[in-house]
Amino acid sequence: MMAILARFTHQLARIAIVISSAGLVLMTLIIGWQVFARYVLNASPAWSESAALLLMLYYIMLAAAVGVYENFHLGLKILLDAVPIHIRTVLEVINNSLIIIFGMAMLVNGSRLAAFTADHIMPALNISRSFAYWPFAAAGLFISIFALERLILVINSKNSINPPKNTEAVKR
Repeated sequence: MMAILARFTHQLARIAIVISSAGLVLMTLIIGWQVFARYVLNASPAWSESAALLLMLYYIMLAAAVGVYENFHLGLKILLDAVPIHIRTVLEVINNSLIIIFGMAMLVNGSRLAAFTADHIMPALNISRSFAYWPFAAAGLFISIFALERLILVINSKNSINPPKNTEAVKR
């Protein structure tokens, strides 16, 4: 079961990184075009700033979710290192549980905002305003899944502050 979950989360993280990377590259190209058009052609496109900001939402939110998968999100490692192993495990369970709750809140509230603004149009892009809120919902879902995997690993491991990924499952 853990091997299946490890493969699934690994693929999910890879998809998020690919989308984030593509968004960053596309945003850079759009900003480059905007600068060129403004200073060379004297005609800055009206859509470029809105498009770049929208892409930034996608790549930042998805990259933040991958931060939970890679375990490089904010944490109190100093505190965890200072306490005995049994307390450390309890704190890790609490930490990952709180991250799951946070991710679920992002999923629910991001979905609500997207639904609420579905009929609002972003004038510069002529698309629904809900596109600006779906990254929060997607990142919340990813964060919850990644934190759930870490929670299961913490519960199944005896004394590891950062439970290792099941690399054998990921390689298959």
